[in-house]
Amino acid sequence: MVLKKTLSILATTTLAVGILAGCSGGQKNETANNGGNGGGGGSNVIKIATQTPLSGGSATLGESIKLGAQLALEEQQANFEKLGFKLELVPYDDQGDPKKGVANAQLIGADKQIFGVVGHLNSGVAIPSSEIYEKYSIPMVSPSNTATDVTDRGLKTVNRICARDDFQGPAGAKFAVEKLGAKKIFIIQDKTAYGTGLAEAFKKGAEELGAQILGFEGITVGEKDFNGVLNQVLAKKPDLIYFGGLYTEGGLLIKQARDKGINVPIMGGDGLDSSTLVQIAGDAVKNTYMTSAAGLTTVTDAGKQFAEKYKQKFGKDIESYSAYGYDAMGVLLKGLENAIKANGNKLPTRQQVAEEVRKVQDYQGVVTKVSFDEKGDNKYAKIYIYKFDEAKYPAKLEDEVSKQ
Repeated sequence: MVLKKTLSILATTTLAVGILAGCSGGQKNETANNGGNGGGGGSNVIKIATQTPLSGGSATLGESIKLGAQLALEEQQANFEKLGFKLELVPYDDQGDPKKGVANAQLIGADKQIFGVVGHLNSGVAIPSSEIYEKYSIPMVSPSNTATDVTDRGLKTVNRICARDDFQGPAGAKFAVEKLGAKKIFIIQDKTAYGTGLAEAFKKGAEELGAQILGFEGITVGEKDFNGVLNQVLAKKPDLIYFGGLYTEGGLLIKQARDKGINVPIMGGDGLDSSTLVQIAGDAVKNTYMTSAAGLTTVTDAGKQFAEKYKQKFGKDIESYSAYGYDAMGVLLKGLENAIKANGNKLPTRQQVAEEVRKVQDYQGVVTKVSFDEKGDNKYAKIYIYKFDEAKYPAKLEDEVSKQ
């Protein structure tokens, strides 16, 4: 999804080292003797990391991914114990910051017991961090990264179960132009890899359908006063506003737009898909549309059961990407299990695990079916379109579009 504020690498590295030490539980890292590539008589502990923002403006979604992944891992522990291995979760807080993500990725690579990563939330963090995973042959399965560059670089370790921006943007544009009748559109984006990429994909799709783009303006992540750009919107009088960015800025933008008397539909991407958007925007969220790579979890029996287990364990309701964190972990563990079995029930190498993850086909998760193509994209990914008719989360499902 999107990149956030920059913090000190020194401070964050110190924090991550503390987390790593705590999660190690004082055990000797025996796999260090074989260079982290398994295949020898090392420890039977296999760690899976999560990398998402657990603090800061994106923490609502970041924590939901981590919790979903945690639930999946804990459910699989008994199965892996039968194979002779102990699964452990190692959560990392990337704070939505690419520098922090890269620093954490270096620590993940150095921990020879880590054989996979579920993450990230933000595409701008995933892209540089995944370069480190590739260096160490650590497979990454993303529940939510939509930027095209995540998989277009051809990295062998990088996979995602959600749809891409070049699918999400045009799907939103088609709905805006053909279903909402938008002919004059003003686009605002947050100048991040996620927000800009999504906005540009939407712009291209809308223009191809004959819509006029009245403005393409950028805001800054962390900004709270949007009077400047909204005054431009007032002057241009569009019949739809499109926002490429996250729920924190999006909620404020929506509220301030309504306060100015701008009552046209507002549309955004999956960065808006959070209960926190409603908390920030309040009643102003009405008549807001969003495209999301995340489907409604509770429309199936399996999804309802997952939501109940999640609520019972963590004491909170699911978010848009909770089940995608769960399914991403499920896919990763399926690849890990296959690698162990293919290696004679012995500890495989990271490379062997990465190869088996990429080979995963027709994995049925809670919210999505997964088959990876040669890039690591999911052949079954969909885009869902939602509308807020009231200040209540989740929004109402309006439409869904299958990957072409």
